[in-house]
Amino acid sequence: MIDVDGLIALVRNYNPRPNEDLIRQAYAYGRKMHEGQFRHSGEEYFSHPVAVAAILTEQKLDDATIITALLHDTIEDTKSTYSEISEIFGAEIAELVDGVTKLTNLQLNSTETKQAENFRKLFMAMSKDLRVILVKLSDRLHNMRTIRSMNPEKQSGKARETMDIFAPLAGRMGMQWMREELEDLAFRVLNPEARNSIMRRFITLQRESGDVIEKITGDIREELEVSDIRADVSGRAKKPHSIWRKMEEKEQGFSRLSDIYGFRIVTDTDEDCYKALGAIHRRWRAVPGRFKDYISQPRTNGYRSIHTTVSGRDGKRVEVQIRTREMNEVAEAGVAAHWAYRDGQRVENPFAVDPAKWIASLTEQFENAEDHDEFLEHVKLEMYADQVFCFTPKGDVVKLPRGATPLDYAYAIHTRIGASCVGARVDGIRVPLWTRLKNGQSVDIITAEGQSPQSSWVDIVVTGRAKAAIRRSLREEDRGRFIKLGRELARVAFDHVGKRATEKALSTAAKQLGLDGAEDLLARLGSADLPARDVVQALYPELAEVGEEVDMERAVVGLSPNQTFKRAACCQPVPGERIVGITYRGQGVVIHAIDCAALGEFDDQSNRWVDLQWHSGQHGPVHTVSFDLTIRNDAGVLGKICTLIGEQRANISDLHFLDRKPDFFRLIVEVDLRDAEHMHAIMLALEAESEVASIGRYRDIGRRP
Repeated sequence: MIDVDGLIALVRNYNPRPNEDLIRQAYAYGRKMHEGQFRHSGEEYFSHPVAVAAILTEQKLDDATIITALLHDTIEDTKSTYSEISEIFGAEIAELVDGVTKLTNLQLNSTETKQAENFRKLFMAMSKDLRVILVKLSDRLHNMRTIRSMNPEKQSGKARETMDIFAPLAGRMGMQWMREELEDLAFRVLNPEARNSIMRRFITLQRESGDVIEKITGDIREELEVSDIRADVSGRAKKPHSIWRKMEEKEQGFSRLSDIYGFRIVTDTDEDCYKALGAIHRRWRAVPGRFKDYISQPRTNGYRSIHTTVSGRDGKRVEVQIRTREMNEVAEAGVAAHWAYRDGQRVENPFAVDPAKWIASLTEQFENAEDHDEFLEHVKLEMYADQVFCFTPKGDVVKLPRGATPLDYAYAIHTRIGASCVGARVDGIRVPLWTRLKNGQSVDIITAEGQSPQSSWVDIVVTGRAKAAIRRSLREEDRGRFIKLGRELARVAFDHVGKRATEKALSTAAKQLGLDGAEDLLARLGSADLPARDVVQALYPELAEVGEEVDMERAVVGLSPNQTFKRAACCQPVPGERIVGITYRGQGVVIHAIDCAALGEFDDQSNRWVDLQWHSGQHGPVHTVSFDLTIRNDAGVLGKICTLIGEQRANISDLHFLDRKPDFFRLIVEVDLRDAEHMHAIMLALEAESEVASIGRYRDIGRRP
């Protein structure tokens, strides 16, 4: 463990005038509070906060952050309190320690809904003071470096959480070195065989080709000297996890993977960066599509650099990054560069992003998410996204994540532009709205009055902002229709138990269910987010339990008084599935499952579509569904299948063979079912039978009403 003098010496390396007395006081206080506590490895516990503080000195952070690291576990794990730390060390440090404690208490690897709420809390903590997350990331880094002392189950949980949350967060903050080390430490736990395999390949490669890094570094230095460019040149092999990810993405083996080496050129000026780029491209052939200029188009976290990939010595692909010394500080420290020292002084790095503005831009996009899943989707999109830079017709730059479309671009400019978008021109050529944009393209959006977002747009866009705006617009547009349909559903459900769906009854039910009012309840009913039986049960629990069977003639809600209906033979929808009606002259309404392929031919006949819902009561076993079964050809197998279906209280109404092979039979079995739950129970029972090779629903678009 580093003693207090050693820690102060680390701080003095970049800050000649630290608050030495306060650091000594924090060191003594933390050691006293953790006295008698030990880590899984057997070391005294205080060695961990000291190691975290040492990691933060590598990032050249201020005294308050170093002291916070020394105290970061005191409130959680000792008898220390917030008020005591505030009294001794001041309000700023107390707030930082409290923020780290709250982050530590978040269970970020829990269920999806809980995870979304925890992400909200994480971003709230970050928005108060970004140094909180810097301490937490360093805390996680030291824990991962010493993870071997934990039991295997906890190792896996921590490693997965690190890979999913903390490593991408470090990358998003511009701390690429920390992201790579966190990923590699987690990779060592989650897939040790793969990591060991890559390390063995590296050793073999070095034995066969010698020290490639030293040779290529020498080649680059030589080329820069010829061009009279002063620069520092360094090289390294990429981390095992980074190589593994490339192998997975490109579906290539190690032997076919070429760009596993990275080199960095650090110059004095911007001008020298571009001169160095010219020198590199004169000497070696550039790889098409692998050039990025983040100097002219910086990332949102302040990162600036030129990236190019060339075919270097012996045809090996190598990535070269070119940047100035100030840019390199930001590239190394990311957002932390705002607090860093240089040459013993707190000076403002012109390329360091303002942490308050950075976190505001990150969280702004999540504020409109109305549910947990939507928020979590936005966070993950933003955390993992690389960037594409496009130009407006006036030459302004719009930053988007990789894979973005003209629709994302339109919503990035303004929600109104996105909502009224009818087309786009990319580099002057009209393109479909689902086109993936590339770096440097110029985009011009075509709008029209009266246009509104389409439901299919949700699957076209990739940015959280666009998805949220489209969903919000669709909800508003559909709300009136859903309220009308919900009112009919409520009327039928209340009639079923001999009650009336009055406004007062609906308002009381909404209050009971924690909803905003009667209209909110009706909208949720109409959109199938809330079953009608839950509304009845909220007011009349004793009546809702009565299981009277629904009359087949009123099994569907949403028809006009004189309309009749029948199920479509092509998709055979059953109660419990989302449905839509199509009107036929002389045949009433034919009900299709919402995902039925046959609906495609009615896309331009919206006047024939009818919004429908199944009655929420208990249905009789009168809904025929065709199952496509492949079973083993052996004595007694067919009888066993029929018995299994009978045990689920279902009747086989027809059966015919499609194919007969020496080993297997393929047949269609038609079964009369109550609802989707009944259908899934039968499919599960058949799927579990060893004699059944496969089972699925048989849907034939050729079968007409």
